[in-house]
Parts: sequence; C-alpha cells; structure tokens
Amino acid sequence: MRHPVPLTIDRPVLVSAVLVRVPAGFPSPAQDSFDDGRIDLNEVLIRDVTSTYAFRVTGDSMEGAGIYHGDEILVDRSITPKHGDVVIAVYDDEFTVKRLHVHDHGVVLHAENPAYPDITIPSMTQLQVWGVVTYSIHHVHSRKLH
Repeated sequence: MRHPVPLTIDRPVLVSAVLVRVPAGFPSPAQDSFDDGRIDLNEVLIRDVTSTYAFRVTGDSMEGAGIYHGDEILVDRSITPKHGDVVIAVYDDEFTVKRLHVHDHGVVLHAENPAYPDITIPSMTQLQVWGVVTYSIHHVHSRKLH
C-alpha cells in the first residue's frame, strides 16, 4: 500500500468567482447583476492543510454518493469519523472509500452502488478509518483521465 503525501499549498489558487446563486431549474430575471470577485479554493475547500490529502477515485462503488470514477476527493484526517460519513478506510491493507455505518453489532463499510456488497466488521477497533471525505471534485464533462 502506497502512503499518501499531504497537500502542499505554496500559494493561493485563485479563480474568478461569480457570487450569485445559479438556478438549475427556471432562470430568475431578478438575477441580472452579480458581484464578480476572486476566491481562493484553498480557503474554501481545505480546513486543515496539514491533515488534508487528495485521492483520485477508481471504480464506481460510490456513484450513489455522487463520487464517480476519475473524480478527486479531499480527505481530512483531523476530523473524527462518525456514522454516515464518507470515509477512506484501510481494509485488507488497501484503501477504500465507503460510507461508514456504526451499529451496536459492529461497523459496516457501505458502498453507494447496489452492485457492491457491504463490508461488515465486528467492531470499530478492527477497522482503520484513515480520514473523512470532505469534498468530491466531480468532472462533469468527458475527458480522458491518465
């Protein structure tokens, strides 16, 4: 298993920002003006830079959570995982991304695709939750990923 390296942020990642809500339904004529500025994606997406890692997702087991093959996910190791979180866990010495379900009878790593079975683990002490997924950077257009 390869060990991830934390993100290094040497400078802000500034992108142009149109600070207005964009309806995904019918357009609103009241939104003809907007405040145009710049935002730093580091400030928006990363809470703790020393504990945040980026992973590229392979596979389709988390499509129901909006995480698709080729997407990048940001994972924060400083967040305490809780029931319902999407997490990176180490299972059989491999990283996996799944939804964490904690029950009295054990822990379940739940895939958000019915084609994949749940992974049931007798207790939380037998599972290494590596970090909590905070964001998924989803590619909405087709492109070939390397």
